[in-house]
This record gives sequence, C-alpha cells and structure tokens, in this order.
Amino acid sequence: MKLIKAAALGASLFFIAAASHAGETFDSVKKKGFVQCGTHTGLPGFSIADSKGEWSGIDVDLCKGIAAMMFGDATKFKTTAVTTQQRFTALQSGEIDVLTRNTTATMTRDTTLGLMSAGVNYYDSQGIMVSKELGVKSAKELSGAAICVQPGTTTELNLADWFRSNNLEFKPVVINSPDEAMRSYVAGRCDAFTTDKSGLATIRTTLEKPDDHLILPEDFSKEPLGPMVRQGDDPWFMVVRWTLNTMLEAEEYGITSKNVDDMLKSPNPNIQRILGVTGEMGKGLGLDNKWAYNIIKQVGNYGESFERNIGAGSAMKLERGINAQWRDGGLMYGWPIR
Repeated sequence: MKLIKAAALGASLFFIAAASHAGETFDSVKKKGFVQCGTHTGLPGFSIADSKGEWSGIDVDLCKGIAAMMFGDATKFKTTAVTTQQRFTALQSGEIDVLTRNTTATMTRDTTLGLMSAGVNYYDSQGIMVSKELGVKSAKELSGAAICVQPGTTTELNLADWFRSNNLEFKPVVINSPDEAMRSYVAGRCDAFTTDKSGLATIRTTLEKPDDHLILPEDFSKEPLGPMVRQGDDPWFMVVRWTLNTMLEAEEYGITSKNVDDMLKSPNPNIQRILGVTGEMGKGLGLDNKWAYNIIKQVGNYGESFERNIGAGSAMKLERGINAQWRDGGLMYGWPIR
C-alpha cells in the first residue's frame, strides 16, 4: 500500500513539476529570442535539412510560423532533430519548446506524458511498402513476412493489432533509425517496411528505383499528425494552436504570402480581423495585431506550405486528399479568428 501511495505521489509530483516548468515557456521563448522546435531527423517533405543545413518541410513551416507569430520574424527558430524514442523526453525536459515533428495525437499521449496535442497539420494513415518483386498486392498476403518497424511508435502497436485481428503471423524487425530501417529493407533483411503512408511516399522517392516499390492499399490506422506542447502553459499552447489555425484560415479566405498586402484593403470583415486591420485579436495572446499577417507574409498559408513541400510543387507530389479544405471535401477546418 505504501509503495502504491509513493508511486502515486511520485506521478503527481512529476505532473506538478512539468506544469510548473511548462508555465514558463511563453516568457522564456520571448526572453531568449527564438523558438526551439523538435523535428524529425530527416523526413523529406516534413522536416529535413539540405546540404547547407537549411531546414524545410511542413513541420518546419509550422515552426517558422510560430516564430513569425512570436517575434514577427520567421527566421527566429532553431531545430533539434529527435528520434521517435527521444521526442517526448526532449519536450518533457524542456530541451525543446514545441514538438513540430510528425507525431500522432492519441489519448494515451495526451493523458500520461504531461504533454498535449495542439492540432493536426496532416491527416495520415499507416501503410506497408514492399518490393514489386515480392509479387503481393495486399497486406493479407504477407503472413509470415519479416517487417521493418520503428520502436516507440503507434506504428509498432498498429501493425501487431492488424495482423492479430486478421489471424496472420509476422516477424517484426525493430530498428530505431528510419534510415537504417530503409537500408535493411532495401538489403532484403525484411520483406516490407511500415510507417505512415506519407512517410512511405517520401522515402520511396529517395530509393534508387522508386517504381520498383509498391505501397499496399490497406490503411492500418488513423494517424492525425501535429504539434505537441507541455501541459500547464495555456499562453504557449494558444500560440501553437493559433499558428496552425491561422495558416488554415488564410487558405480558406484566399490570403497568400503573395497577396497578403493587397488583402489588407479587403472589405471582408473576417479577413480584416485575421490581418489585424480591425479588432484586437492579438491582445488575448499577448502579441500585437500583426501576428497573423506576419505568419502569412513570411511563411504562407497551409495550402502554400503543402504544395511546395509535399504537393504538386514537390518531389513527393502527394494529392491533398483528406488534407484538403473542408469545403473541398477534406478534413482541414480552420477555427474562426473572431
């Protein structure tokens, strides 16, 4: 009984400490003059560095948007590349201010880690990629197959659940690094590789012969990907949440990085509020009223970010699909700025 009480007390003290630490995030970011974002170690289209060390991707754009919102300058950010196993510890410890890495929002993560999701910037699903030489068209033909998977991910659990529910056996080949996992897959150490379908699509473009590999049709899960912050700091949570919503709202109202200055003259009351022409929308955030203008001018709206990083204007050429705006049949729905 004493052990149980001690464990409960320890858990309580952890969350109190986490909340206390997290409450300082907004002020500490302002004081140091930049935002520290946790990103993927290298996933094309989402977060990856080029030969000059310049980072890009939709997750990096979100980080830049937060910087533009906080400082009026999208360049005031730094990145910390974190693996699937490092990412939550890095956020809990304060090593990073926000996790802008393709991370699935789940109830367990929101309720047991002292962290919480701040929105969804990409709706995904888990899939499996195989070599066409294997001659399979469905995951149901993979009974007994060796499948490369990363540990500490929802992917690992989803894979086991799906195979179990379909009365199929498989051999997990657990590899921490996504690059190492892909090398193992290409070398034939495993028959298939599993991760989010967007990740499979982007990784496939890096292979020597992309057309020799097939992403199977099955969807193993729902993977709402988006940023996470520590619990207990509402002002910082609001900054991250409304950075994302601003990019979504800007796309819906046709405000882009190229026309945002002209849009300052728009008679549309919604656009006027978004761009700070009318109202005091920045007051409750502790920011000036140009916060949304700065995000759109320097980073762009959600559609612009999507297209240049993973859409038609990128090497991935992914369709918008369910990540289209709600009026276009997708799930992307910006919360109203009013």
